[in-house]
Amino acid sequence: MATTTTLHQLLNAGADAAPAIRASGVPPLTYAAFRNLVAHTIDQLNSFGIGRGDRVAIVLPNGPEMATSFVAVASAATAAPLNPAYRHDEFDFYMSDINTKALIVEEGSTSPAVRVAEERGIMCITLKLDSQNGAGAFTLTASGSGTPPSQTGAAESGDIALILHTSGTTSRPKIVPLSHRNVAASAGNIATALGLTADDRALNIMPLFHIHGLIAGVLAPLSRGGSIFCTPGFNALKFFHAMDEAAPTWYTGVPTMHQAILSRASHNQEIIARHKLRFIRSSSSSLPPQVLSELEATFNAPVVEAYGMTEAAHQMASNPIGAKRKPGTVGIAAGPEVAIMDTDGNLLKAGEIGEIVIRGANVTGGYENNAKANGEAFTNGWFRTGDQGTIDADGYITITGRLKEIINRGGEKVSPREVDEVLMDHPAVLQVVTFAIPHDKLGEDVAAAVVLREGQEATERELRDFANEHLAHYKVPRKILLLPEIPKGATGKLQRIGLAQKLGLA
Repeated sequence: MATTTTLHQLLNAGADAAPAIRASGVPPLTYAAFRNLVAHTIDQLNSFGIGRGDRVAIVLPNGPEMATSFVAVASAATAAPLNPAYRHDEFDFYMSDINTKALIVEEGSTSPAVRVAEERGIMCITLKLDSQNGAGAFTLTASGSGTPPSQTGAAESGDIALILHTSGTTSRPKIVPLSHRNVAASAGNIATALGLTADDRALNIMPLFHIHGLIAGVLAPLSRGGSIFCTPGFNALKFFHAMDEAAPTWYTGVPTMHQAILSRASHNQEIIARHKLRFIRSSSSSLPPQVLSELEATFNAPVVEAYGMTEAAHQMASNPIGAKRKPGTVGIAAGPEVAIMDTDGNLLKAGEIGEIVIRGANVTGGYENNAKANGEAFTNGWFRTGDQGTIDADGYITITGRLKEIINRGGEKVSPREVDEVLMDHPAVLQVVTFAIPHDKLGEDVAAAVVLREGQEATERELRDFANEHLAHYKVPRKILLLPEIPKGATGKLQRIGLAQKLGLA
């Protein structure tokens, strides 16, 4: 297979008449139509004064148009997908931070992003649905036209395809530029790890302003000529209806999504039996082993846990399908090289704990306009992930914690993930997030937020006693909060950093 280094090349994997994008109630968009849409969008954006290297913010609802516009815009310029739920000030920060030249919104949009564009003199481009030509087909109109761009035509491998911000939970969000070569390499890595073919049908429930949905949900299936059924976003109540309509062979999600799906599974056994999944993928945060087992038992399909991050254009490691699997690990290197490094930059041996580092074609060349962050992030050509972990003799990677999330209780280091997994073994517990709370003498102490299973009961004392039976005394949470729901980030991830403040415990 020839090496694919741009997004528009990636679309060549699909047969002309094969469906690329599918959605509810509309005909599919074929690969031939998708390729024509991309070529037309490149010409249109060029005529508006937008060319290679120009930043185009995309603020659209989740769905087929978000998927197609991302690929088409990135093929002409630099796509910057933004969370449609942002407020005015957030749009103002992100759009100004990346020097946005144009904004794409749907026809009739009332998004605050439109006002930000007006205030900042940013060109506003309206996307109008053209569904009769297939799911995700669209036309564009601009509020004006700029000067002709200096670089026109289809993007090249070194051009920046996608620009995203880090989550910024502990500092100002950093800008992560990802080249066409980065994202095409990552899409290929994921497709190879999952054994994707043109016969596979993906069901996308992930938000498409986030690296997981964009690369694993959209680009990986396209890189093998497969199809994607695009939903309006994740809704546990509508998941099985979408599954029945899409007849997928796989889907990818974050652990909280899988847990919500499991809560509805008993009412949808006929649909599960009717549409046999080849596998289920989980990424973006650690999947509790208990949830993995329940997913496999419910769907009678293997669960593939993968490890990714924005700076790696998503995937770094993955549990292999049909080969040796070690639950509790994130599998083996699946694309980039992966190693363990100490604080002095020395690579460690198998079994030794240190920081997980990566290098490869999918890894960003560096944060934009941030020499300090790049100096801290790169050592001898390796990117430091900020995750603590170990690699065993077979190459299987175990994440023991996020370095910034490790709880330092008076000098004793506590891995929140270890505490999570113990509490998840309690029969009444559905979800757990262990996190640090301030302590006047120890510096930090251990706390946990817990959601109980429907119809189950447990007290804080009972859960602490249970933890005490399985953990050293210093690891047992001093405080356990029983909550109806744990606050999540925009992509559905449970976030430890900042949780004490959100829950009023700081």
